Amino acid sequence: METRLFWIGVAMGAYAWLSNRWRESGAIDTPLKSGLWHGTFLGLAGFSIVMVLAMSMEGRLGRIAVAAEATTSRELYPSLFIGLICGAAGFWRAYMGGDKAEKRKYYLAEDWEWAETVFSAVILASVLMYCVVQAFKIPSGSMRNTFIEGDHLFVNKFIYGLRVPFSGKRVLALRGIRRGDIVVFRFPSDDPRELHCGSIQYGKDFIKRVVGIPGDTIEVADGQVKINGQSPVEPYVNQDSRDPDRQPGSPKAKLLTREKYQELWQTHALDRALEGTMRDQFGPVTVPKGSFMVMGDNRDHSCDSRYWGPVELKYLKGRAWFIYWPPSRMGVAR
Repeated sequence: METRLFWIGVAMGAYAWLSNRWRESGAIDTPLKSGLWHGTFLGLAGFSIVMVLAMSMEGRLGRIAVAAEATTSRELYPSLFIGLICGAAGFWRAYMGGDKAEKRKYYLAEDWEWAETVFSAVILASVLMYCVVQAFKIPSGSMRNTFIEGDHLFVNKFIYGLRVPFSGKRVLALRGIRRGDIVVFRFPSDDPRELHCGSIQYGKDFIKRVVGIPGDTIEVADGQVKINGQSPVEPYVNQDSRDPDRQPGSPKAKLLTREKYQELWQTHALDRALEGTMRDQFGPVTVPKGSFMVMGDNRDHSCDSRYWGPVELKYLKGRAWFIYWPPSRMGVAR
């Protein structure tokens, strides 16, 4: 959401800058020009408002995560429709009153003031969401009972460093990623056609717990995680979900060399090769440099790194920080 808010802010800033120049030069000097420019503002405003509302509704209905990067048709088409209606209404309003110079000046000054206000507010909000803190809603039960569906929490986006736009790098980190951290990240795939865990995950935001950092060797045997050959104490794992009848794993896995298994996992292709049979029998794999492995606390009901591979640092958004809603569950995320 922060990326789209940023571009909305940029569009409003460009509109405000041009409006101010034309206000000083008197370039908007006909009813047609006045109508077109006022219509442009109302169209942009209508499109932006509906887009933000649609993103919020999509997240609340659980179709996508709150901060997903992918724009869906349910967001785009209503936004374009309302934008066109608002633009047409704005054009007619200014065109009909544009024969008078004072009216043209009034519309231009009004639009300039609103655009400047929206630019400042939206840019500030997007910068805060991008660099400092962002709200997130738990979309599924994969982290029970640490989080349950519908929990609202804040994500700390500066603890692992500030993201450098379009580079995948981070700077000024307060500390590195540690085992046991609960992190929010964008699904680690740039191909919108890929299927994982039975559906397309591209663009969605996930929340999981880090179980492996670069250099760790991870294995799951009969549902029990082993890190570098040792079984860690994991009090946060949902014991109610532990199934006494463990999946045996795929016979195809025994035909793979360790190098091939690692390659398939690291390239996010293991679940397709083994048909999603890695829940209880997985690995061993080694977490590559610049990546980490994550799993849900509700281990038997979690679509995680066992299926679709490591999470590269460029997809990381931040660390789960504080549950703020509902009040009965308010507290620091652990």
